[in-house]
Amino acid sequence: MTEVRMADTNPPWEGLDGSDRHAACMVAARHGNRKALDVLVAELTPLVWHVARGNGLDKASAEDVVQTVWLALLRHVDRLTEPKALVGWLITTTRRESYRARQNGTAQVELSTELAEQVLSRDPMPEAEALREERDQDLWIAFSRLPRRCQELLRLTVLAGRAEYQAVSEALRMPRGSIGPTRGRCLNTLRTLLSDDEGDVP
Repeated sequence: MTEVRMADTNPPWEGLDGSDRHAACMVAARHGNRKALDVLVAELTPLVWHVARGNGLDKASAEDVVQTVWLALLRHVDRLTEPKALVGWLITTTRRESYRARQNGTAQVELSTELAEQVLSRDPMPEAEALREERDQDLWIAFSRLPRRCQELLRLTVLAGRAEYQAVSEALRMPRGSIGPTRGRCLNTLRTLLSDDEGDVP
């Protein structure tokens, strides 16, 4: 019992970063440590999510793919021979599942008019919503005009929240030290595209 408590108090991934941390969690998960799996899900779900979205899925389909990918990991947790290759495995699996989702399509079940009228709306006022939609639309139009490499990099380092550069390095196969400067150039390009679009408005 004392050994179990010590393992919970000082988990093997504590103090580690990047692929070393995830590898330690993978090894612990193989031995039945549920907390290790929780750490992986918490830290790498944003990565999986934005890979799915970056492969053209809508929000609902991306959520389904995220769940499928983590279930696949649970099924194959003993087969991943190199724990440090986890990020690459997640990205490859997410891309494959995203392709399947696009091929299969998703069925949308719509509410009847009667039921829809009974649902309380939590949406903002129409004027504010219109401004927000216009701003978001301009942003995504500019984003879509970026080179694909920039889109992938910004999805993984900005949209996914806290940047885990080691994971991004593995995902995009680029030196870790070049991620920050490249991200800065991509953001500058995005700002320029937004400014150009605003200047075109009469």
